[in-house]
Amino acid sequence: MNYQLILDEVAEEVMSLKNKGKVANYIPALENVDIEQFGMSITLFDGTEYSTGNANTLFSIQSISKVFTFTMALKLYGTDLYKRIGREPSGNPFNSLVQLEYEQGIPRNPFINAGALNVTDSLLSHYHNSINSSNAIFKFIRDIASDNSITYNKNVALSEMDHGFRNIALANLMKSFNNLDNEVDDVVKTYFKHCAIEMNTKMLSRAMLYLANHGVDPINGIRYITEEQAKRINAVMLTCGHYDASGDFAFHVGLPGKSGVGGGIVVVVPKKMGISVWSPGLNSQGNSLLGTKALELFAKKTGLSIF
Repeated sequence: MNYQLILDEVAEEVMSLKNKGKVANYIPALENVDIEQFGMSITLFDGTEYSTGNANTLFSIQSISKVFTFTMALKLYGTDLYKRIGREPSGNPFNSLVQLEYEQGIPRNPFINAGALNVTDSLLSHYHNSINSSNAIFKFIRDIASDNSITYNKNVALSEMDHGFRNIALANLMKSFNNLDNEVDDVVKTYFKHCAIEMNTKMLSRAMLYLANHGVDPINGIRYITEEQAKRINAVMLTCGHYDASGDFAFHVGLPGKSGVGGGIVVVVPKKMGISVWSPGLNSQGNSLLGTKALELFAKKTGLSIF
């Protein structure tokens, strides 16, 4: 299959939508990103990589980081993690306070904001403080992406901290239900720091290979998690990875994936490849407009789907 030709065709076909999304302007540090940018990459199990567009441009991965912190927490705590967090689709906005209060401080899944804050809290408990936790998160992401240059954007992290009132409220609400062990300030600072990590589509497509290969990196042979854990993470990505548009994404694309409000999306094709796409213009559900369409076109042109 000529993947380069397919990627170039996809890039050309989505350009008619390039000005129809909106950037995540509720995070001031992201509101000036050029909305017309588009990049897409795939990485195969032998390390072969194909890209199109702005594949070298670094961007804020935002909620894509939740896949990596969930992986770390699941490895550390196993099924005990589910005592403090669910694994069901939310059907509500990713930052809903109403749902969290109704369900007595137990986040519906690890990919909504409350769930990711709770996962971050579990990492803080294991690594004892924010600095150690952040360093462990950075190391894990650098390892799976095979790129030691990866770091976070301090301005984005500070911007989120200065304007993250709802996330702080979510953390406080969980604290009131005794479902947050550490200080709220430490949890949200660590959370905003890993959301502010910057990567490009080449890095991200490479980073997803361990989930495409049952927990083992197919290039270096390192097992990061068990086969069972990889299966569970992929399942949650399929059902919860795109907030209240997760069902629509599964219907049109048919592959496990996770989006971020920075405009990035990562996708797993089991036993074949990792995929990443980026375009900062978002649809009404907070997912990349061009990115979602590009993945739908890629799935149609290649016939790749888990169904």
